[in-house]
Amino acid sequence: MPHTRPTTDIAKEGLFNMLQNRVQIEGAKTLDLFGGTGCISYELASRGAADLTIVEKDSIMLGFIKKNIEMLKIENVQLLQMDVFQYLSTCKNQYDVIFAGPPYALNTIDQLPKIIVEQQLISPEGYFILEHTPRNNYKNYPGYSFERNYGTTIFSFFE
Repeated sequence: MPHTRPTTDIAKEGLFNMLQNRVQIEGAKTLDLFGGTGCISYELASRGAADLTIVEKDSIMLGFIKKNIEMLKIENVQLLQMDVFQYLSTCKNQYDVIFAGPPYALNTIDQLPKIIVEQQLISPEGYFILEHTPRNNYKNYPGYSFERNYGTTIFSFFE
């Protein structure tokens, strides 16, 4: 895969086990930021998410996701080729599940939870999950709920 760092299977499995116990994925409206390979959205779709939005800037990755969506016959997907921060600056929707797996080198990663919580993009029953390394800590951020650690991968949950 060019330019991506897909979430490891163990981390992904842990993430979805947790989500299933906390969020009604069936019928959910989801937002996948830094879509990458699209694997998080495919997983959400396979569990009954009804409305999927994927934001990915890279045209090669976007083409890859598009092919997979067609192959997997996933419907109700909005695929957007744009910068995540650009998308968030105009976003007025609320989502049940927002997932961001930004490149670990992204130096503006700390802005993501601030923007998403301030703009109230998380539905009342929903979560924003930010994938990051142990270098980042969000425990004092508004909306922070809890985190789960999978070695070099940490998922911070915001509500």
